[in-house]
Amino acid sequence: MPHDYGHGGHRHHHIDPSSGDRKVALAVGVNLALTVAQIVGGLISGSVALIADAVHNLSDAVSLVIAFVARRIARRPARDEMTFGYGRAELVAALVNYTTLVVISVWLGYEAALRLVDPPEVAGGIVIVLAALALAVDLATAALTWRLSKESANIRAAFLHNLADAGSSVAVIVGGVLIWAWDWRLADPLITLGISGWILWHALKEAGPVIRILMLGAPPGMEADDLRRAIEGEDGVEEVHHLHVWQMDEQRTSVEAHLVLSDGVEFTEAVRRVKARLKAEFGILHATFEPETRASGCAGPDCPV
Repeated sequence: MPHDYGHGGHRHHHIDPSSGDRKVALAVGVNLALTVAQIVGGLISGSVALIADAVHNLSDAVSLVIAFVARRIARRPARDEMTFGYGRAELVAALVNYTTLVVISVWLGYEAALRLVDPPEVAGGIVIVLAALALAVDLATAALTWRLSKESANIRAAFLHNLADAGSSVAVIVGGVLIWAWDWRLADPLITLGISGWILWHALKEAGPVIRILMLGAPPGMEADDLRRAIEGEDGVEEVHHLHVWQMDEQRTSVEAHLVLSDGVEFTEAVRRVKARLKAEFGILHATFEPETRASGCAGPDCPV
């Protein structure tokens, strides 16, 4: 049965880069304005949860700026000193964004823990209004970046920033209601701890695939043994060794290997058939093979690469 791993880069419906850039720029402006409003409101109301939400919104804006810059860098053409191009700039940006989320979540947890000891008075009404405004902005920003997030881990990191922030805004609204209705001051630091844990879990979960690509890992679900069996299933291919498969970026997967071919098999034709099979079954468009025969003097896993 053919495999459809979808890493060939030819199944994506790409969004116009300039249109995507405008959406990201608009999302940055909206989040910066919201951050200022929430910080002022948090200081007036005395709510650490609202300030926590503001800091998270600021991180949203920063993550979108990083995403915007990385998108522009990634579109630069390959050069002599960067022969693979700049596509991985978006992955580096994604990792930076996830790392900042981890740091922010730890800081928020620390601040909330301090307030558990002596919960301050909080103006619940202001908290509810500003958190509701934040929720509307978070959802609008998420809508602006939703389609872009399907194509890029970089934009997906910024998109998840906003989704997590939308969830934290809901939590802050609930906390504001509890404070306003019943003066339950512990709700503010407790909800902040919940926000912190939510952000931390989200960041660690999403950082894994980005690190996997940067570490030249194979695409999830694609095993080297599957590739080996497919290649050795072609007529004339006796053995495969020095097999390496890795993701160049989110859309492109690359394979290299030594192929031990049967005597009399035409090298060019054998490699053409193997490449066609890898494209059809695994969506791999980038493959480099070094053909060998038993008679060539060295054929096997112990041969030098």
